[in-house]
This record gives sequence, C-alpha cells and structure tokens, in this order.
Amino acid sequence: MGALIALIVPALIPTLADAVRGIVGKFTGGAGALPQSVDESIKLMNAETEKMKALAALDAPAPNVSKWVADLRASTRYIIAILVVLNAVAVVYVPGMPGNYVDLSTTLAGSVWAFLFGERMYIKLAGRK
Repeated sequence: MGALIALIVPALIPTLADAVRGIVGKFTGGAGALPQSVDESIKLMNAETEKMKALAALDAPAPNVSKWVADLRASTRYIIAILVVLNAVAVVYVPGMPGNYVDLSTTLAGSVWAFLFGERMYIKLAGRK
C-alpha cells in the first residue's frame, strides 16, 4: 500500500499546488506570474522559444557521428525506462523478494511512468487543453 501511495501522491502535488495558487489568486485578485499585456506575452513566448533552441543545440549530436550512435543516444532514456518497468514487473511476481526491494522497484517504475506520461496526466488533471 505504501508503494501505491508513493506513486499517487507525487503525481497529485503539481495539481494541488496549482489549486492553492488559484485559490490565493482568487482571494488576492492577483494574476500571479502571468503576462499583463500582449507585448509581455510575446516576449515570454520568444524567451521560451530561445530556451528551447538552446536546449536543442545542447542535445544535438555532433555532425560527424554515426547514425546508429545517434539513434542509440536518442533512445537511451526509453531503453532504460523499459528496463526499469520490466524489473518492477519481475520483482512483483518473484516470490520471496524482500519488501524493500519491491518498494524501491515500484517507486522507480512510478518515476518512469511520470517521465513517459506525467505531463499529459498533469495537463488532464489541471483541466488544461
């Protein structure tokens, strides 16, 4: 049961934080960190675009790297994620496995779930489209 709570509570924290921020904003009348004008919105979008360009440049492989190396490098996160989930499934069904190892494995699998589906789930829970 503790492992299940360890999976659910971290997924709900961002939504609860947004709810608290919304309640505080409702009572204080503040818009928080939202842009106050169209010009500020455009500047914010441009800053986000530049940030994404910088991150993409950091993550881009060297131009002379082999295709299979680039493909392996790009899929490493997903390969590790699959291995973590398979480990958790195996550990749950192996009889006599120590409880702390089962808890650790299922918690790591929860982290992988958040990595793969967390943003979509968060957007759905927060009611954004």
